[in-house]
Amino acid sequence: MLTHCSPVDEVLRDLVVRTREETGGAAGMQVSHDEGALLTMLARMSGARLALEVGVFTGYSSICIARGLPPDGRLLACDVSREWTSIARNYWERAGVADRIDLRIGPALETLRALPAEPVVGFAFIDADKVSYPDYYEEVVTRLSPGGLVVLDNVFLGGRVFDPAFQDEAQVAVRGLNETIARDSRVESVMLPVRDGVTIARRVG
Repeated sequence: MLTHCSPVDEVLRDLVVRTREETGGAAGMQVSHDEGALLTMLARMSGARLALEVGVFTGYSSICIARGLPPDGRLLACDVSREWTSIARNYWERAGVADRIDLRIGPALETLRALPAEPVVGFAFIDADKVSYPDYYEEVVTRLSPGGLVVLDNVFLGGRVFDPAFQDEAQVAVRGLNETIARDSRVESVMLPVRDGVTIARRVG
């Protein structure tokens, strides 16, 4: 799969190496090359001028999303870590997208709830603490413009969401949200077997 995607560039290759060196086992939180390519394509196809990202880590997905936005597009990126996002800032500059990204450090729910309620968001990516996924989704989907997309990562949780024997808080939250999205009349959705599972929901009406 990776060899049949558009090739990754030097900036993203270097960011993968830096993330592994500086974050250790946490590097697994970084999106993969194929998922990053999907984010760029979806952001571009959505025509979004305002995008949201919940969960930045070291900035790989931010670069991918920002590259899919028009020159006047803006990405509001939410995270709680100054340490990890300091790496992100450096690579945003190298990628030439820093001027499109507004980083907000603090609890993402507070940032989202402080936004105007108008449906003006064209694209959103959720990849943060799984327990809060239902809350993130609700705050985002109400702000999506008609035709706007929200993409959620890790909707499989290693397959554990499909086995009711797994009942920790994150598994229950994501399992419940998967069911909610499938029944949500505000969106049309598809769940894809990309990496650890990706759901794409499009706001209708």
